[in-house]
Amino acid sequence: MKKEKDSGLIKENSQTMPLTKKNFIGMAISGALIVVGFLLMLGGSSTPEEFNPDIFSVRRIVVGPFLAFAGFVAMAVAIAVRPQDHK
Repeated sequence: MKKEKDSGLIKENSQTMPLTKKNFIGMAISGALIVVGFLLMLGGSSTPEEFNPDIFSVRRIVVGPFLAFAGFVAMAVAIAVRPQDHK
C-alpha cells in the first residue's frame, strides 16, 4: 500500500466562498481610493489663448496619481489575500 504525499494544498469544499466579507470590504476601500485619486486629477486645462498654471499643481501631478496607484495595488492585495482560519 502506497502512502500519498501531502501536497500542502488546502482542500476546500464546494460550500466555501473564495472571497469573504473582508475581501469585499478591502475591494470597496480600494475602489474608493481609485475614484478619489482620479477626482483629484480633474481640473481645467490650458487653451492657446490662456495658460492655466493649475495643470502643474502638486495635487494633480503627485497626490492624485499616487492615490490611484495605491488603490490599484490595494485592490490586488484585497483580492489575493486569503482569509485566516480561526479554529
